[in-house]
Amino acid sequence: QVQLVESGGGLVQAGGSLRLSCAASGSIFRLYAMSWYRQAPGKQRELVAAITRGGTTNYADSVKGRFTISRDNAKNTLYLQMNSLKPEDTAVYYCKIQLAYDVWGQGTQVTVSS
Repeated sequence: QVQLVESGGGLVQAGGSLRLSCAASGSIFRLYAMSWYRQAPGKQRELVAAITRGGTTNYADSVKGRFTISRDNAKNTLYLQMNSLKPEDTAVYYCKIQLAYDVWGQGTQVTVSS
């Protein structure tokens, strides 16, 4: 069974950067699409960015030009580079692998201070 573990969250000032990582167990990582979601307090979980197994990416309008999703299939790891962070980016960030069913990580907190 695939397990996902996120890391890299933390507290950063507005305008700063963070890189999130999502390490996947097992050898099937390269075969599936992956994505990052986030959930702010009192709000629904929303898609931030996604990447197909071939490397095609898409982003939420709110993060286009600031965030970059990437994957390293040799390391079974998904990344989210976040630049020019804003207070409204504050949320718990989750990675997800899209198998026949969805598998989620436990989340990592990102807090952006103004």
